[in-house]
Amino acid sequence: MNFTISGHHLELTPAIREYVQSKLERIKRHFDQVIDISVILTVDKITEKEKRQKAEINLRVKGKDLHAESIAHDLYAAIDALIDKLDRQVIKYKDKMQNHQHDAIKHLPEELPAAT
Repeated sequence: MNFTISGHHLELTPAIREYVQSKLERIKRHFDQVIDISVILTVDKITEKEKRQKAEINLRVKGKDLHAESIAHDLYAAIDALIDKLDRQVIKYKDKMQNHQHDAIKHLPEELPAAT
């Protein structure tokens, strides 16, 4: 699994990197077929009083690419909201895959009786 984290207009501290990795453990716990994770953390300074912290993630799993983004006034809050959104997407995809596989097994042709 490839994991990249980058910051735009922001210096990535070890604390932020560790926080993102610890939050991503929740995703890996639900779905272990993750191929690639790309996290981008951005600080937009619209005015001095107003700063927007943005977190986005691209997650590649077997058969699908998932994308989520979140904006908040605090970077840690943006990361938390991002992980919540991604967690819901991963669970939905996992349920869809399991139901699809279950339906495929259900519709298999029955064994032909042996000729006597």
